[in-house]
Amino acid sequence: MNRVFNFSAGPSVMPESVLIKAQSELVNYGNSGMSVMEMSHRSSVYQDIIDRAEASLRDIMGIPKNYKVLFLGGGASLQFAMVPMNLMKKKIDIVHTGVWTKKAIEEAKRFGEVNIVASSEDKNFTYIPDLDSSKFSTDADYFHITTNNTIYGTRFTKIPDTKGVDIVADMSSNILSEVYDVSKFGLIFAGAQKNMGPAGVTVIIIREDLIGKAGDSVPTMLNYKTHSETESMFNTPPTFPIYMCGLVFDWIKSMGGVPGIQKINEEKAGILYDFLDGSSLFSGTVRKQDRSLMNIPFVTGDAEIDAQFIKGATGKGLVNLKGHRSVGGMRASIYNAMPVDGVKALVSYMKEFEAGR
Repeated sequence: MNRVFNFSAGPSVMPESVLIKAQSELVNYGNSGMSVMEMSHRSSVYQDIIDRAEASLRDIMGIPKNYKVLFLGGGASLQFAMVPMNLMKKKIDIVHTGVWTKKAIEEAKRFGEVNIVASSEDKNFTYIPDLDSSKFSTDADYFHITTNNTIYGTRFTKIPDTKGVDIVADMSSNILSEVYDVSKFGLIFAGAQKNMGPAGVTVIIIREDLIGKAGDSVPTMLNYKTHSETESMFNTPPTFPIYMCGLVFDWIKSMGGVPGIQKINEEKAGILYDFLDGSSLFSGTVRKQDRSLMNIPFVTGDAEIDAQFIKGATGKGLVNLKGHRSVGGMRASIYNAMPVDGVKALVSYMKEFEAGR
């Protein structure tokens, strides 16, 4: 069976070369005589796998030495609670840009005051709100942002100047897609299933001085100190997803690192946005200056036409284009592993569909 162009928002497309590599090692990894899925996480063979994955991630992201890298379970959704449990004493600031910040707000309110410094809810989160620093809390424990909003297709193109307050960034849908200066953040977290690997592992990058701040009431498994002191090995980690992430990190290196990937991502997004801007049938839903490189929602304005388009696209091997119910229409998620040819094929079909109406 030929592979399709998979535009799913997640779990999402992975590099074909990575899948082939994993396939070749599935039954017998190296000279171990067993699959990665079978081996003990306490073995020297697996220790080498997780050590190399971390080293590769540090290399491609330029992670400073005073930051710890943790590979945990629970998804980014667990981090909505785990972050405030560890870092929040009284108050946080947050920019509300959609479903994922709404969830973060709900969890943080269990532990203290949440100051929403700006929101784009008034226009269904189709833009990144302008920030007024006078509304920032000088005594905030941290400042929370979601760098890329999967559902709505918006993205922070500039990291806020928070006047010394640590930034916590949910990068689940755009980590490794563009260059970030890690030192501008106190903590970064991201679920793997969009740009790093299969679902099941969450990466946390945390500055060391922020570890150990959790109170005695925080459960052992939800304390960053627990996982930092044991190098993500307090309990059995998500062994196979971590192995897969390591392969993806190496693939990113082969593509010119994050700068090389960013250039390709800008090319892909440009191809689709350029078509949308000139189309008489399709239109984008996001303010131009806030457009995501990863998730591109678009509509025709007619639900029946949208459904016809999605059905026809699926028949041509362009799958998972249906938009989220809160936006409607279509959404093309063009993560790192989506080839340029996939975007070109989508635009070709969009032109064909438009011409036929």
